[in-house]
Amino acid sequence: MTEVARQLGISSESLRGWVKKARAVQEAGRVSAGRTVRSGADRDEELKRLRKLTAEQAETIGILKKATAFFAKESDR
Repeated sequence: MTEVARQLGISSESLRGWVKKARAVQEAGRVSAGRTVRSGADRDEELKRLRKLTAEQAETIGILKKATAFFAKESDR
């Protein structure tokens, strides 16, 4: 796990925390047959949340690109 964290450029403690959280979420969603139970409404809500997050991140990236171009132009002066 330490090697993977190093390759990703993050601390091993962060990676361990993420893995622990992911395992807990995975276990919470399991039923005795080992299948995850999720209603259509839950999936729709998650999809809506993820689409909103994607749009927000795309907007942030656009703003950062414009800022980068602005500061690059200013540094040439």
